[in-house]
Amino acid sequence: MGGAAGIPGSRRGRAPRAGNAGTGGVSDSATGCALVTGGAGFIGSNLADRLARDGMRVVVLDSLARPGVERNLAWLESRYGDRIERLVGDIRDRRVVAEAAREAQVVFHLAGQVAVTSSLEDPVEDFEVNLKGTLNILEIARDRRVPVIFASTNKVYGDLADIDLELVDEAYLPVDRTIRSSGIGEARPLDFHTPYGCSKGGADQYVLDYSRSFGVPTCVMRMSCIYGPRQMGTEDQGWVAHFLIRALKGETISIFGDGRQVRDVLFVGDAVEAYLSAWRNIEAVSGQAFNLGGGASNAVSLRRLVAHIEDLIGRRVDLEFHDWRAGDQRYFVADAAKARGALGLAAPVAWREGVAELANWLRSEGAAAPKPLEVASL
Repeated sequence: MGGAAGIPGSRRGRAPRAGNAGTGGVSDSATGCALVTGGAGFIGSNLADRLARDGMRVVVLDSLARPGVERNLAWLESRYGDRIERLVGDIRDRRVVAEAAREAQVVFHLAGQVAVTSSLEDPVEDFEVNLKGTLNILEIARDRRVPVIFASTNKVYGDLADIDLELVDEAYLPVDRTIRSSGIGEARPLDFHTPYGCSKGGADQYVLDYSRSFGVPTCVMRMSCIYGPRQMGTEDQGWVAHFLIRALKGETISIFGDGRQVRDVLFVGDAVEAYLSAWRNIEAVSGQAFNLGGGASNAVSLRRLVAHIEDLIGRRVDLEFHDWRAGDQRYFVADAAKARGALGLAAPVAWREGVAELANWLRSEGAAAPKPLEVASL
Protein backbone atom coordinates (compact mmCIF):
# COMPACT_ATOMS: atom_id res chain seq x y z
CA MET A 1 0.00 0.00 0.00
CA GLY A 2 2.85 2.36 0.47
CA GLY A 3 2.70 4.26 3.70
CA ALA A 4 2.85 7.60 5.39
CA ALA A 5 4.99 6.40 8.23
CA GLY A 6 8.64 6.43 9.02
CA ILE A 7 9.74 10.02 8.24
CA PRO A 8 9.12 12.65 10.95
CA GLY A 9 7.65 15.99 9.94
CA SER A 10 6.52 16.80 6.43
CA ARG A 11 7.59 18.25 3.14
CA ARG A 12 4.80 19.64 1.02
CA GLY A 13 4.80 20.90 -2.54
CA ARG A 14 2.89 20.97 -5.80
CA ALA A 15 4.40 19.38 -8.87
CA PRO A 16 4.83 21.61 -11.91
CA ARG A 17 1.94 21.36 -14.34
CA ALA A 18 2.47 18.74 -16.99
CA GLY A 19 1.76 19.45 -20.63
CA ASN A 20 -0.87 16.70 -20.65
CA ALA A 21 -3.02 16.42 -17.52
CA GLY A 22 -3.67 12.74 -18.00
CA THR A 23 -6.42 10.97 -19.87
CA GLY A 24 -10.15 10.60 -19.54
CA GLY A 25 -11.29 14.17 -20.20
CA VAL A 26 -10.00 15.88 -17.05
CA SER A 27 -11.34 19.42 -16.89
CA ASP A 28 -9.22 22.28 -15.58
CA SER A 29 -12.38 23.74 -14.10
CA ALA A 30 -13.07 20.63 -12.01
CA THR A 31 -13.21 21.24 -8.27
CA GLY A 32 -12.89 19.18 -5.11
CA CYS A 33 -10.06 17.71 -3.09
CA ALA A 34 -9.39 14.20 -1.83
CA LEU A 35 -6.70 13.03 0.59
CA VAL A 36 -5.16 9.64 -0.12
CA THR A 37 -2.85 8.46 2.65
CA GLY A 38 -0.34 6.00 1.25
CA GLY A 39 -1.18 7.56 -2.10
CA ALA A 40 2.18 6.71 -3.67
CA GLY A 41 1.69 3.01 -2.97
CA PHE A 42 0.15 0.41 -5.22
CA ILE A 43 -3.57 0.81 -4.50
CA GLY A 44 -3.15 4.44 -3.47
CA SER A 45 -1.55 5.50 -6.75
CA ASN A 46 -4.23 3.72 -8.76
CA LEU A 47 -6.91 5.43 -6.69
CA ALA A 48 -5.21 8.82 -6.97
CA ASP A 49 -4.95 8.32 -10.73
CA ARG A 50 -8.68 7.71 -11.01
CA LEU A 51 -9.59 10.66 -8.78
CA ALA A 52 -7.33 13.04 -10.70
CA ARG A 53 -8.57 11.70 -14.04
CA ASP A 54 -12.11 12.45 -12.89
CA GLY A 55 -11.09 16.05 -12.19
CA MET A 56 -10.29 16.15 -8.48
CA ARG A 57 -7.24 17.60 -6.81
CA VAL A 58 -5.53 14.86 -4.84
CA VAL A 59 -3.29 15.32 -1.81
CA VAL A 60 -0.93 12.35 -1.61
CA LEU A 61 0.33 11.86 1.94
CA ASP A 62 3.10 9.26 1.97
CA SER A 63 6.43 8.72 3.68
CA LEU A 64 7.92 7.29 0.47
CA ALA A 65 9.56 4.69 2.71
CA ARG A 66 8.55 1.71 0.59
CA PRO A 67 10.99 1.01 -2.27
CA GLY A 68 9.58 1.95 -5.68
CA VAL A 69 6.74 4.22 -4.58
CA GLU A 70 8.59 7.41 -5.50
CA ARG A 71 8.26 6.21 -9.09
CA ASN A 72 4.49 5.94 -8.69
CA LEU A 73 4.29 9.48 -7.36
CA ALA A 74 6.44 10.84 -10.19
CA TRP A 75 4.15 9.06 -12.65
CA LEU A 76 1.09 10.73 -11.12
CA GLU A 77 2.72 14.15 -11.19
CA SER A 78 3.77 13.74 -14.81
CA ARG A 79 0.19 12.93 -15.80
CA TYR A 80 -1.70 15.51 -13.78
CA GLY A 81 0.70 18.28 -12.80
CA ASP A 82 -0.60 20.42 -9.94
CA ARG A 83 -3.74 18.32 -9.68
CA ILE A 84 -1.48 16.06 -7.59
CA GLU A 85 -0.14 17.62 -4.38
CA ARG A 86 2.57 15.64 -2.60
CA LEU A 87 3.03 15.78 1.15
CA VAL A 88 5.89 13.64 2.42
CA GLY A 89 5.21 12.89 6.06
CA ASP A 90 4.16 10.57 8.84
CA ILE A 91 0.57 9.78 9.80
CA ARG A 92 1.71 9.48 13.42
CA ASP A 93 2.19 13.25 13.41
CA ARG A 94 -1.26 14.79 13.84
CA ARG A 95 -0.09 18.18 12.62
CA VAL A 96 0.95 16.62 9.33
CA VAL A 97 -2.40 14.86 9.02
CA ALA A 98 -4.26 18.10 9.77
CA GLU A 99 -2.26 19.92 7.12
CA ALA A 100 -2.92 17.18 4.56
CA ALA A 101 -6.67 17.12 5.28
CA ARG A 102 -7.34 20.84 5.57
CA GLU A 103 -9.17 21.06 2.21
CA ALA A 104 -10.16 17.42 1.79
CA GLN A 105 -13.75 16.42 1.15
CA VAL A 106 -12.91 12.75 1.74
CA VAL A 107 -10.02 10.76 3.20
CA PHE A 108 -9.05 7.43 1.66
CA HIS A 109 -6.84 5.96 4.38
CA LEU A 110 -4.51 3.41 2.80
CA ALA A 111 -1.25 4.21 4.64
CA GLY A 112 0.03 1.68 7.10
CA GLN A 113 2.57 -0.88 8.18
CA VAL A 114 1.66 -3.68 5.79
CA ALA A 115 3.68 -6.76 6.72
CA VAL A 116 3.06 -9.56 9.20
CA THR A 117 6.81 -10.22 9.28
CA SER A 118 7.65 -6.61 10.16
CA SER A 119 5.01 -6.59 12.89
CA LEU A 120 6.66 -9.60 14.53
CA GLU A 121 10.06 -7.90 14.36
CA ASP A 122 8.85 -4.54 15.72
CA PRO A 123 5.35 -4.71 17.22
CA VAL A 124 5.66 -1.22 18.74
CA GLU A 125 6.28 0.37 15.35
CA ASP A 126 3.42 -1.66 13.90
CA PHE A 127 1.08 -0.49 16.67
CA GLU A 128 2.04 3.17 16.37
CA VAL A 129 1.65 3.32 12.61
CA ASN A 130 -1.51 1.29 12.21
CA LEU A 131 -3.40 2.29 15.36
CA LYS A 132 -2.04 5.68 16.41
CA GLY A 133 -1.83 6.79 12.79
CA THR A 134 -5.43 5.74 12.14
CA LEU A 135 -6.62 7.46 15.31
CA ASN A 136 -4.98 10.67 14.09
CA ILE A 137 -6.87 10.36 10.81
CA LEU A 138 -10.14 9.79 12.66
CA GLU A 139 -9.67 12.71 15.03
CA ILE A 140 -9.01 15.10 12.16
CA ALA A 141 -12.02 13.69 10.32
CA ARG A 142 -14.14 14.17 13.45
CA ASP A 143 -13.05 17.81 13.67
CA ARG A 144 -13.75 18.45 10.00
CA ARG A 145 -16.72 16.06 9.52
CA VAL A 146 -15.25 14.44 6.43
CA PRO A 147 -15.76 10.79 5.38
CA VAL A 148 -13.03 8.20 5.93
CA ILE A 149 -12.78 5.08 3.77
CA PHE A 150 -10.31 2.69 5.42
CA ALA A 151 -8.21 -0.11 3.94
CA SER A 152 -8.46 -3.05 6.32
CA THR A 153 -7.49 -6.69 5.73
CA ASN A 154 -8.85 -10.21 5.72
CA LYS A 155 -6.33 -10.92 8.50
CA VAL A 156 -8.93 -9.59 10.97
CA TYR A 157 -10.54 -13.05 10.72
CA GLY A 158 -7.45 -14.86 11.99
CA ASP A 159 -6.06 -18.10 10.56
CA LEU A 160 -9.52 -19.72 10.09
CA ALA A 161 -8.14 -22.94 11.60
CA ASP A 162 -11.62 -24.04 12.65
CA ILE A 163 -12.75 -24.42 9.02
CA ASP A 164 -12.31 -28.03 7.92
CA LEU A 165 -10.45 -28.26 4.62
CA GLU A 166 -9.83 -30.95 2.04
CA LEU A 167 -7.43 -31.17 -0.88
CA VAL A 168 -9.15 -30.82 -4.23
CA ASP A 169 -6.97 -30.59 -7.36
CA GLU A 170 -3.94 -29.47 -5.35
CA ALA A 171 -5.89 -26.76 -3.48
CA TYR A 172 -7.25 -26.46 0.05
CA LEU A 173 -11.02 -26.00 -0.07
CA PRO A 174 -13.65 -26.00 2.72
CA VAL A 175 -15.52 -29.21 3.34
CA ASP A 176 -18.57 -27.03 4.01
CA ARG A 177 -20.12 -26.57 0.56
CA THR A 178 -21.75 -23.26 1.49
CA ILE A 179 -18.42 -21.71 2.42
CA ARG A 180 -16.82 -23.27 -0.66
CA SER A 181 -19.38 -21.73 -2.99
CA SER A 182 -19.64 -18.29 -1.40
CA GLY A 183 -16.55 -17.66 0.77
CA ILE A 184 -16.14 -15.92 4.12
CA GLY A 185 -18.75 -13.30 4.97
CA GLU A 186 -18.69 -10.31 7.29
CA ALA A 187 -20.61 -12.27 9.95
CA ARG A 188 -17.47 -14.29 10.57
CA PRO A 189 -16.21 -13.54 14.12
CA LEU A 190 -13.10 -11.38 14.30
CA ASP A 191 -9.99 -13.17 15.56
CA PHE A 192 -6.80 -11.12 15.59
CA HIS A 193 -3.53 -13.04 15.14
CA THR A 194 0.00 -11.56 15.07
CA PRO A 195 0.73 -7.93 15.95
CA TYR A 196 -0.24 -6.95 12.40
CA GLY A 197 -3.64 -8.60 12.76
CA CYS A 198 -4.12 -6.86 16.10
CA SER A 199 -3.12 -3.40 14.86
CA LYS A 200 -5.13 -3.56 11.65
CA GLY A 201 -8.04 -5.19 13.44
CA GLY A 202 -7.99 -2.56 16.16
CA ALA A 203 -7.89 0.20 13.57
CA ASP A 204 -10.76 -1.48 11.71
CA GLN A 205 -12.87 -1.35 14.86
CA TYR A 206 -11.92 2.24 15.69
CA VAL A 207 -13.01 3.34 12.22
CA LEU A 208 -16.38 1.65 12.65
CA ASP A 209 -16.84 3.00 16.17
CA TYR A 210 -16.13 6.59 15.16
CA SER A 211 -19.27 6.31 13.07
CA ARG A 212 -21.26 4.93 16.01
CA SER A 213 -19.84 7.14 18.75
CA PHE A 214 -19.18 10.40 16.94
CA GLY A 215 -21.17 10.28 13.73
CA VAL A 216 -18.10 10.39 11.47
CA PRO A 217 -19.03 8.96 8.05
CA THR A 218 -16.76 5.92 7.79
CA CYS A 219 -16.51 2.69 5.82
CA VAL A 220 -14.11 -0.24 6.11
CA MET A 221 -12.80 -2.43 3.28
CA ARG A 222 -11.47 -5.80 4.48
CA MET A 223 -9.37 -6.61 1.47
CA SER A 224 -8.25 -9.93 0.10
CA CYS A 225 -5.30 -10.05 -2.34
CA ILE A 226 -5.34 -7.02 -4.63
CA TYR A 227 -3.06 -7.08 -7.67
CA GLY A 228 -2.42 -5.14 -10.85
CA PRO A 229 -0.26 -2.47 -12.50
CA ARG A 230 1.97 -0.31 -10.28
CA GLN A 231 2.37 -3.19 -7.80
CA MET A 232 5.97 -3.55 -6.63
CA GLY A 233 5.75 -7.06 -5.21
CA THR A 234 8.10 -7.97 -2.36
CA GLU A 235 8.45 -10.64 0.30
CA ASP A 236 6.04 -8.83 2.61
CA GLN A 237 3.24 -7.82 0.31
CA GLY A 238 2.10 -8.18 -3.28
CA TRP A 239 2.71 -11.87 -3.86
CA VAL A 240 1.05 -12.02 -7.29
CA ALA A 241 3.37 -9.34 -8.68
CA HIS A 242 6.33 -10.79 -6.79
CA PHE A 243 5.81 -14.21 -8.39
CA LEU A 244 5.54 -12.61 -11.82
CA ILE A 245 8.66 -10.48 -11.35
CA ARG A 246 10.76 -13.46 -10.33
CA ALA A 247 9.37 -15.63 -13.12
CA LEU A 248 10.02 -12.96 -15.76
CA LYS A 249 13.60 -12.65 -14.48
CA GLY A 250 14.07 -16.42 -14.58
CA GLU A 251 14.56 -16.58 -10.82
CA THR A 252 13.34 -19.12 -8.28
CA ILE A 253 10.09 -18.42 -6.44
CA SER A 254 10.13 -19.23 -2.72
CA ILE A 255 6.81 -20.19 -1.13
CA PHE A 256 5.91 -20.48 2.55
CA GLY A 257 3.78 -23.58 3.07
CA ASP A 258 3.06 -26.13 0.37
CA GLY A 259 1.60 -23.84 -2.29
CA ARG A 260 -1.87 -25.37 -2.00
CA GLN A 261 -3.21 -22.43 0.01
CA VAL A 262 -6.06 -20.61 -1.72
CA ARG A 263 -6.79 -16.89 -2.03
CA ASP A 264 -9.29 -14.87 -3.97
CA VAL A 265 -7.55 -12.18 -6.01
CA LEU A 266 -9.04 -8.87 -7.11
CA PHE A 267 -7.79 -6.62 -9.90
CA VAL A 268 -6.87 -3.17 -8.63
CA GLY A 269 -9.31 -1.37 -10.94
CA ASP A 270 -12.16 -3.27 -9.29
CA ALA A 271 -10.87 -2.29 -5.84
CA VAL A 272 -10.72 1.37 -6.88
CA GLU A 273 -14.34 1.22 -8.04
CA ALA A 274 -15.35 -0.14 -4.63
CA TYR A 275 -13.58 2.69 -2.77
CA LEU A 276 -15.18 5.33 -4.98
CA SER A 277 -18.61 3.77 -4.63
CA ALA A 278 -18.25 3.67 -0.85
CA TRP A 279 -17.60 7.41 -0.89
CA ARG A 280 -20.49 8.12 -3.29
CA ASN A 281 -22.81 6.10 -1.08
CA ILE A 282 -21.34 7.01 2.30
CA GLU A 283 -24.64 8.07 3.86
CA ALA A 284 -26.06 4.61 3.17
CA VAL A 285 -22.98 2.55 4.11
CA SER A 286 -21.45 4.57 6.95
CA GLY A 287 -20.39 2.42 9.88
CA GLN A 288 -20.24 -0.75 7.79
CA ALA A 289 -17.43 -3.13 6.90
CA PHE A 290 -17.23 -4.93 3.58
CA ASN A 291 -15.19 -7.92 2.52
CA LEU A 292 -13.52 -6.89 -0.73
CA GLY A 293 -12.09 -9.62 -2.92
CA GLY A 294 -12.49 -11.50 -6.14
CA GLY A 295 -14.83 -14.08 -4.62
CA ALA A 296 -15.10 -17.78 -5.41
CA SER A 297 -14.86 -17.18 -9.17
CA ASN A 298 -11.41 -15.65 -8.67
CA ALA A 299 -10.09 -18.08 -6.07
CA VAL A 300 -6.76 -19.64 -6.95
CA SER A 301 -4.07 -21.67 -5.22
CA LEU A 302 -0.46 -20.54 -5.37
CA ARG A 303 0.45 -23.60 -7.42
CA ARG A 304 -2.31 -22.88 -9.91
CA LEU A 305 -1.18 -19.28 -10.26
CA VAL A 306 2.39 -20.41 -10.90
CA ALA A 307 1.15 -22.81 -13.59
CA HIS A 308 -0.67 -19.91 -15.27
CA ILE A 309 2.47 -17.79 -15.09
CA GLU A 310 4.37 -20.60 -16.79
CA ASP A 311 1.81 -20.55 -19.59
CA LEU A 312 2.18 -16.77 -19.92
CA ILE A 313 5.97 -16.75 -20.12
CA GLY A 314 6.36 -20.04 -22.00
CA ARG A 315 8.77 -21.75 -19.59
CA ARG A 316 8.91 -23.61 -16.30
CA VAL A 317 9.38 -21.75 -13.01
CA ASP A 318 11.58 -23.15 -10.24
CA LEU A 319 10.02 -23.28 -6.76
CA GLU A 320 11.48 -23.53 -3.26
CA PHE A 321 9.27 -24.35 -0.28
CA HIS A 322 9.68 -23.10 3.30
CA ASP A 323 7.82 -23.60 6.59
CA TRP A 324 4.44 -21.99 7.15
CA ARG A 325 4.53 -18.56 8.75
CA ALA A 326 2.69 -17.29 11.80
CA GLY A 327 -0.86 -16.29 10.95
CA ASP A 328 -0.86 -17.98 7.52
CA GLN A 329 -4.30 -18.88 6.25
CA ARG A 330 -4.55 -22.07 4.23
CA TYR A 331 -7.80 -20.75 2.77
CA PHE A 332 -9.36 -17.35 2.45
CA VAL A 333 -11.96 -16.40 -0.10
CA ALA A 334 -14.10 -13.33 0.50
CA ASP A 335 -17.84 -13.46 0.16
CA ALA A 336 -18.18 -10.12 -1.61
CA ALA A 337 -21.96 -10.31 -2.05
CA LYS A 338 -22.61 -7.60 0.54
CA ALA A 339 -20.17 -5.22 -1.14
CA ARG A 340 -21.50 -5.96 -4.62
CA GLY A 341 -25.06 -5.29 -3.51
CA ALA A 342 -24.53 -2.21 -1.35
CA LEU A 343 -21.95 -0.60 -3.62
CA GLY A 344 -23.38 -1.65 -6.98
CA LEU A 345 -20.16 -3.31 -8.12
CA ALA A 346 -19.83 -5.03 -11.47
CA ALA A 347 -18.46 -8.55 -11.85
CA PRO A 348 -14.69 -8.47 -11.17
CA VAL A 349 -12.03 -8.95 -13.82
CA ALA A 350 -11.30 -12.66 -14.30
CA TRP A 351 -8.03 -13.56 -12.62
CA ARG A 352 -6.33 -15.00 -15.73
CA GLU A 353 -7.08 -11.83 -17.68
CA GLY A 354 -5.89 -9.59 -14.85
CA VAL A 355 -2.67 -11.54 -14.26
CA ALA A 356 -1.88 -11.33 -17.98
CA GLU A 357 -2.39 -7.55 -17.84
CA LEU A 358 -0.08 -7.28 -14.84
CA ALA A 359 2.55 -9.38 -16.65
CA ASN A 360 2.38 -7.04 -19.65
CA TRP A 361 2.79 -4.01 -17.38
CA LEU A 362 5.80 -5.57 -15.65
CA ARG A 363 7.36 -6.35 -19.03
CA SER A 364 6.86 -2.74 -20.06
CA GLU A 365 8.64 -1.63 -16.87
CA GLY A 366 11.67 -3.74 -17.74
CA ALA A 367 14.72 -2.88 -15.68
CA ALA A 368 12.72 -0.16 -13.93
CA ALA A 369 11.03 -2.81 -11.80
CA PRO A 370 12.53 -2.99 -8.29
CA LYS A 371 14.91 -5.82 -7.47
CA PRO A 372 12.72 -8.52 -5.87
CA LEU A 373 13.52 -10.06 -2.53
CA GLU A 374 14.27 -13.70 -1.89
CA VAL A 375 10.95 -14.88 -0.51
CA ALA A 376 7.26 -14.20 -0.81
CA SER A 377 4.40 -14.22 1.65
CA LEU A 378 0.70 -13.63 1.53
